[in-house]
Amino acid sequence: MTPETIRQLIEQGLPDAQAHVQGDDGVHFEAVVVCAAFQGKLPLARHRMVYATLGDLMGGAIHALALKTLTPEEARM
Repeated sequence: MTPETIRQLIEQGLPDAQAHVQGDDGVHFEAVVVCAAFQGKLPLARHRMVYATLGDLMGGAIHALALKTLTPEEARM
C-alpha cells in the first residue's frame, strides 16, 4: 500500500475532499483530509467517513491510519 493509493481512494470516496497522506513502511499512515462534507460533524463521524472510503483495507493492508479531518474553513485557520 502506498500513500498515493490511499490519497486516491479517499478523494474518490469523498469527491470534494483533498487528502495529504504520508507513510514510509507501507502499513502505518498519517492523513490530513479537508472536506466540506465534514461541516457540522463530530471528529468520530468525520473519521468514519474517511474509513468508509477505504473499506476492508483498514485493519488489513492499512494497519494504522492517523487522521486529522478539517473543513475548508478550519484548514484556513
